[in-house]
Amino acid sequence: LHWNNHINVLNKASKLERETMAITYLKKSPKTSSTDDTKTTGIVQDLLKNIETTKEQGCIDLTKKFDKYDGEIIVSKERIEEIKKTLDQKTKDDVQFSYERVRKFAEAQLKNYGQDFEVELSDGLFAGQKLIPVNTAGCYVPGGRYAHIASAVMSVTTAKVAGVKNVIACSPPKEGVGAHPTIIYTADLCGADVILNLGGVPAIAAMTNGLFNNPPADIIVGPGNQFVAEAKRILFGKVGIDLFAGPTEIGIIADAKADPEIVAVDLVGQAEHGYNSPCWLYTTSKELAEKVMKRVPELIAELPEVPRTNADAAWRDYGEVILCDTDEEMATISDEYAPEHLEVQTENLEWFHKRLTNYGSLFIGEETTVAYGDKCSGTNHILPTKGAGRYTGGLFVGKFVKTLSFQRMTKESTELVGAAAARISRYEGMEAHARTGDVRLKKYGYSS
Repeated sequence: LHWNNHINVLNKASKLERETMAITYLKKSPKTSSTDDTKTTGIVQDLLKNIETTKEQGCIDLTKKFDKYDGEIIVSKERIEEIKKTLDQKTKDDVQFSYERVRKFAEAQLKNYGQDFEVELSDGLFAGQKLIPVNTAGCYVPGGRYAHIASAVMSVTTAKVAGVKNVIACSPPKEGVGAHPTIIYTADLCGADVILNLGGVPAIAAMTNGLFNNPPADIIVGPGNQFVAEAKRILFGKVGIDLFAGPTEIGIIADAKADPEIVAVDLVGQAEHGYNSPCWLYTTSKELAEKVMKRVPELIAELPEVPRTNADAAWRDYGEVILCDTDEEMATISDEYAPEHLEVQTENLEWFHKRLTNYGSLFIGEETTVAYGDKCSGTNHILPTKGAGRYTGGLFVGKFVKTLSFQRMTKESTELVGAAAARISRYEGMEAHARTGDVRLKKYGYSS
């Protein structure tokens, strides 16, 4: 109640401030950057659908149609060497100038990852970054088949630790009750400023559009069913999202030393999430595989009705057991699948830890299990699915923090930077860009 009152006061104060500010638009744009989005979306969807079936030839045909180009697609080494020899030296020098500064700044970002910094890239040219939390985060907490108490912990806590001022939590209500009482308690304990009895598409829409006297969310995080996931996908761009989430997944790498009972129990532990939750076992032991395949249905049969129904369908339709010859093969197939949750129950744990590259969260050794991470061990359980572990990790404080770059320069640094920027702009055909360098070179007494 305290937090609700507090945020209402902030919202009223913000509204009053907007009403009293003397802002006058001397020119107001008739369009926005989203004006042509609907037309563009339809065109792109049709093209992508076409290329799904026509593949390389489709790309070639469309390139002929739109770009009037009928040459090689993959640039050959010979073509690269030819360009190196024929391109004028001044152009190459200017590209080198740009490359060196961009590389130096990227190296500084990597070295100072997760913190503010400033670095002098060349004489008089300073650049850096500031880490600034988003103002408002929306946290979706599922509450359909199960009351996902831990999801409230994972999303709300992480947002607050990141420094987000306004955290809005949404969870589906039950008839006559509202959101699950324990979810409400948990969201409040973790620092939610507003808690809404909303689920599904209405929840995502409400947080995105700033409904119920709340500020619009800058980012929406949290797992949900396929309708929640699709709403987030459609609205991505208008609002940031954590990731494109699908049904929860588990992969287990196990060799002959693994305990088949533990492996089977852990597979079933994730299968109960839903009818479409994939469960994958990668193993070098045929004996272990056979024991697990026999035991999983037996374990499922012992469950209460709802998890039994879910797990039975998940194992039947989405379960896989993959027999490999070597540890390397297990690692390779696992990286191809990029499981949301990946358990390693093998003799050579350290080797797998170093070798594996694609997963949402890794559970090393039989002593740990997905449920520990899902509920309370500390790592976040909002993780990439559908192979997204190839390019992103799960929810962490950085998802709520913007890494914003800045630069400042002395007049003297313009002699080199301004001239190079103007020339590169003209190489690209961007004359107006070039003139922004020219005007400074002229003002500060340098020739372009």
